[in-house]
Amino acid sequence: MARPTPALLLLLLAVTAAAAASYSTTAPAPAPRKKPAVPAVIVFGDSTVDTGNNNALGTVLKSNFPPYGRDLRGGATGRFCNGRLPPDFVSEALGLPPLVPAYLDPAYGIKDFATGVCFASAGTGLDNATASVLAVIPLWKEVEYFKEYQSRLAKHAGRGRARRIVANAVYIVSIGTNDFLENYYLLVTGRFAEFSVDAYQDFLVARAEEFLTAIYRLGARRVTFAGLSAIGCVPLERTLNLLRGGGCIEEYNQVARDYNVKVKAMIARLRAELPGFKLAYINVYDNMINLINNPSKLGLENVSEGCCATGKIEMGYMCNDKSPMTCEDADKYFFWDSFHPTEKVNRFFARSTTELFLKELL
Repeated sequence: MARPTPALLLLLLAVTAAAAASYSTTAPAPAPRKKPAVPAVIVFGDSTVDTGNNNALGTVLKSNFPPYGRDLRGGATGRFCNGRLPPDFVSEALGLPPLVPAYLDPAYGIKDFATGVCFASAGTGLDNATASVLAVIPLWKEVEYFKEYQSRLAKHAGRGRARRIVANAVYIVSIGTNDFLENYYLLVTGRFAEFSVDAYQDFLVARAEEFLTAIYRLGARRVTFAGLSAIGCVPLERTLNLLRGGGCIEEYNQVARDYNVKVKAMIARLRAELPGFKLAYINVYDNMINLINNPSKLGLENVSEGCCATGKIEMGYMCNDKSPMTCEDADKYFFWDSFHPTEKVNRFFARSTTELFLKELL
């Protein structure tokens, strides 16, 4: 199958950079909560779960401006969505604050982070080379922030309580899409020449295993790890597939399915090898395909384009409040921009994650 041209993807990144401008961010107000089922929600990964860390970086990959956050009290926070992300909904469902704060957000401190913290960075991946494409936080640095967080937490809450928070927290890890769509298939880092697709999958799974083992050794015990979604069905990839009808790129979806099989095997192995490690796989792929094939299940009307602007190529600075074509009701859409789900779909995904945690990890 013909692949999307790397030149077009690079052009989109260049246009995104050229459109960059300054915007202000307002911190959202806290909401009432019930007695928590866990002490904290701790998040690692990419833009699917980044609650605002990229705001503090010198990268063009940001979303701390309208219309991002238009359905969130306080407005844009750096979440790539019209509202909240899955970790926010999981946190609220478990009796914790309704928003998981970004570790690099100066509006929050260690008192806030004691009940939830996000180290994720939009644009990053399991492969360190992926983070270099758009100058974002590599996964190893997310782990370093986790170590720093534990030190700060011990000073704030005491060593004993800090250890209990770390051991009993629920961890959400969502990462991997950028390694393929921003790195391997974009042909910018050389990985495409270094590895076959199958070998690159193995390379990424090995990096995931190293990461999971690292946070286990740092005290994490209840971890959910998301597999890849149907990466060939995001609007941007559909747009780049216009010469073949604009449908999902099945080659990419097959890569995601094959990778997920390897991830599940790795997870099973770690569960057997690491004492007390409760590790659960989040089946994002099937949940996404089922919703795309049955949109009425959630009252969706459009599952192939984003709500923002034309919904075909825009994300980051290309999705801005000067876009006249942005939809009025994001709840009718699967995707908010050309890459990321709407708040409504995030809530749907978060429900599955919460149920998985309560069933397998609590």
